[in-house]
Amino acid sequence: MKYSTNSPTLLLVVLISVLAVSCDLFDASNLDETPPHLMTGETMYTDYSGFQAGLNGLYHLARTERSVSTWSHMMTGSMFMLGTDNQATNQFNPGFYLIAQHWGDHNNASHEEIEFAFSWLYQMVNSANTIIQYAERDDIEIDWSGGSFSADENKNIILAEAHALRAWAYRHLTFGWGDVPLALEPSSGATIRTDWTRTPVNEVREQIVADLEFAEQYIPVEPINPGRLTKGAVQHYLAEMALVNDDPETALTWADAVINNSAYQLITERYGVRANQPGVPFMDMHYDGNTNRDEGNTESLWTFQYGYDMTGAGEGISRRYHLTRYWNISIDGVNPFQITHERGGQGYGRGSITKFALELYEQQDDRFSEHAMRTFFVLKDAEANAPFAADRLPPGYAYGDTVRLDWSEDISPTNRTTPNWPYSRKPEGANPGNVLSVNNHNDVYLRLADTYMLKAEAQYLLGNEAGAAETINVIRRRSNASEITASDVDIDFILDERSRELFLEEHRRWTLLRTGKLVERTRAYNNNGGQFITERDELFPIPQSVIDTNLGEDFPQNPGF
Repeated sequence: MKYSTNSPTLLLVVLISVLAVSCDLFDASNLDETPPHLMTGETMYTDYSGFQAGLNGLYHLARTERSVSTWSHMMTGSMFMLGTDNQATNQFNPGFYLIAQHWGDHNNASHEEIEFAFSWLYQMVNSANTIIQYAERDDIEIDWSGGSFSADENKNIILAEAHALRAWAYRHLTFGWGDVPLALEPSSGATIRTDWTRTPVNEVREQIVADLEFAEQYIPVEPINPGRLTKGAVQHYLAEMALVNDDPETALTWADAVINNSAYQLITERYGVRANQPGVPFMDMHYDGNTNRDEGNTESLWTFQYGYDMTGAGEGISRRYHLTRYWNISIDGVNPFQITHERGGQGYGRGSITKFALELYEQQDDRFSEHAMRTFFVLKDAEANAPFAADRLPPGYAYGDTVRLDWSEDISPTNRTTPNWPYSRKPEGANPGNVLSVNNHNDVYLRLADTYMLKAEAQYLLGNEAGAAETINVIRRRSNASEITASDVDIDFILDERSRELFLEEHRRWTLLRTGKLVERTRAYNNNGGQFITERDELFPIPQSVIDTNLGEDFPQNPGF
């Protein structure tokens, strides 16, 4: 099913309906309030609870990254991960999957996925600007009281999170499109502009750093609520931006600020909802009920919140995006495997791990164990599959037999749409009552292991290969991978280790771009699209609708489009 999108004018979509995620219209306490259809910034941003509602709306927008975009089962954030060295298009589908498989003319300024993402990120910017503007007004009296912080602290935290989320949106925009308009004030109604110009990327990144530095002062170590930013997340992004700006010393300082904070710890022991079941520490943080910091996940710096039948929680689509169509595996004309909760629900396998990335792991590495990477299935009878039906037995097979997946031949134009392919088990999970639905368990969005990898990169760039090796070994020991030495460390090893640790988590395209490796490594290791990528494709085209509606100023296109 195709999902409709609003026709975007440049940047300027008013604040989304934040009340839908923060206010129960049937609560008697709301009967005397302004009717929702009359709710505006003037009536909403008058007290702390109103600003909390605005932030809820902003976080809801951020979670769009791992939700459906314009096409059914198209994940917005696929643009930041797919078509790289470690992830290739598998199951054919319109949208960005087609771009990542062909590049060339498919990567064009009229493509609706590119248009959707650009518009979405500027919705984020405009909504953040609205919160900032109202919070800083001195011509109205705002009641900042509420919660466990003082009025001044509440105001500063609201401002800090709005600044940080604006920086987060511009981080995506600068990586994706380069020079983009820098908007620091809200725009709607009579203030809508049609005379935007493209701000040089280095100036936009100066603002990103300024926003993050402001936010770092006030956002607490622990999130105000699950799903909100932590101080560690902001410091992490400051470390990353320092690497982008060729300043590894500052990157090291910020990375150490996170790592040396005792509140943030790698998960090295089993914990939580499956602690008494077979498994590995590396995977515990990804299980529903274990993802949040208040559930024991000391490694999380930011966790996206989703939920079953919860108004405003949103729907994640990571599982459908990555899990393969194992239910379509055919053995002698039989499709043996039932879609079950234990198997993670229904997947569509739009983006799959490349053969190269699969073979980066050592056999004893927990990150490649049966608990972390699905490389086989066991045929189960009705009792073992309960409450789902028994698997169908192909000729010569019995219940309890193992069927191993096959990655001997890489995904390519002649070997794609293959259900018989391994997949990461990080996004496994489904509503137990509807395994065909989207996945609604929380997603660990940013975690401490990523910060360790930024630190290792900074150490390497500063000429401290031995220090970088030891930092990486902290990560590798957790998963029982063999230790490395200084002679092993170079930028390609760091990128390999990031893939082993952070597959399906990091924005792989952005990582490869900032290290100057996108085209080189995609050509080398992605056989279903890498052969077509060029330097032109390091940036996405500016949506043509943006250029056409910007009537007051020339708005040049990116080179090659």
